[in-house]
Amino acid sequence: MTTVPGLSLTASGTIPQELLDLPWQLPLQEWPEDVLAALPRGISRHIVRFAYLGGSVIAIKETSERAARHEYRMLRRLGRLGAPCVKPVAEVNGRAAEDGSELTPALVTRHLRFSLPYRAVFNQMMRKETLHRLIDAQALLMVELHLIGFYWGDVSLSNTLFRRDAGKFAAYLVDAETGELHPELSTGQREYDLDVAQVNIAGELMDLMEGGMIDEDVDPVATSYQFIDAYRGLWQELTGDTAFDPDQQWLVEERIRRLNELGFDVEEYDIRSASADGKLLLRPKVVDPGHHQRRLMNLTGLDVQENQARRLLGAIDAYRAQHDPHGDEAVAAHMWTQQVFQPIIAQIPRELRDKLEPAELMHQLIDHRWKLSEQQGHDVALTDALPSFIDEVLRTYRDEATLMIDPPTDVIEQMERGAPESGPIDVVGEDDSAWY
Repeated sequence: MTTVPGLSLTASGTIPQELLDLPWQLPLQEWPEDVLAALPRGISRHIVRFAYLGGSVIAIKETSERAARHEYRMLRRLGRLGAPCVKPVAEVNGRAAEDGSELTPALVTRHLRFSLPYRAVFNQMMRKETLHRLIDAQALLMVELHLIGFYWGDVSLSNTLFRRDAGKFAAYLVDAETGELHPELSTGQREYDLDVAQVNIAGELMDLMEGGMIDEDVDPVATSYQFIDAYRGLWQELTGDTAFDPDQQWLVEERIRRLNELGFDVEEYDIRSASADGKLLLRPKVVDPGHHQRRLMNLTGLDVQENQARRLLGAIDAYRAQHDPHGDEAVAAHMWTQQVFQPIIAQIPRELRDKLEPAELMHQLIDHRWKLSEQQGHDVALTDALPSFIDEVLRTYRDEATLMIDPPTDVIEQMERGAPESGPIDVVGEDDSAWY
């Protein structure tokens, strides 16, 4: 392809030639299928498409020049702060059609592998329990963003991507167009974000209910307030005070352990006198998410989700207890990675490796092994459980990074009626918009 004259790209690092060679002279709706990637799509106020870029996939969103510049810079700042969000690649201006007419500027981000928009989650599962896990993940994401001073301004399930995380979900911000970063958020800013979230989530769930995608006994409004309750509980735990007597120092360690269990490290905390009754107040000052992720990374080099890390750490502890109870933890972790984790992942057939992330696969295999052991009345080894896991569990999953781009009309109509009881629908969304 020929690079478009007058095209202007702002990016960090070197701009790959493949990015310049994309058909920027065409509106996104007219891009040829040979450059597009098949990924879940859905409702959006912008036109979004996925495209191949070398060995990876990017998301391209048409938006205004001002919005593209703001969101590109905001995502870069959030990335430097370690926030869970998509990674920006470039902002693209100066687009023009072959007849010289101006085309809409674009924002380019890196596609988050194995991520799902919320509608795709419900097209597969449709359970009330799944909804609760999704809401909890959304609440945790908003708490993490508020802790670093990010005011979202448009909190919704639609502006979030979800990845499987050992029976739960990990949530990632995908749209920062209305976001602002401050040294610290005021109570009013946080409360406004909560109000927006409550209204948006209730509306999105009503839409799902209309399509028959969630259980009939789900109350969209009550569920949106569940999100508020989950957020407030987390915020209080992470930032609130604990009162204790001077001889109750163990309460400090208990509070820190509780935060660790939630997945947070406490870097600093304040202890101050409460009043004339002699009690002290403990307040976490600097909390950092990713407690189990960092521990597993240090032990094994594996970079996984927080709950996946928690599960794999438990597997390492069990391996250590069986083989060398008094041995060094780091040595046991290395041996488990070399002798258990890597050989099992290597046995997964190549055509099934896009079904689940390796850490999620191991988590589900451990669950499958436990069920087999319970059924057979004795311990079943992971290697013995692997064949039935592949055939009975893994093959039932669709490739979560690959779906049809242009679904036939009958499939869209089926989706609008709701997912069938016999299985999931492999398409999410409408023909003129996309999730990313």
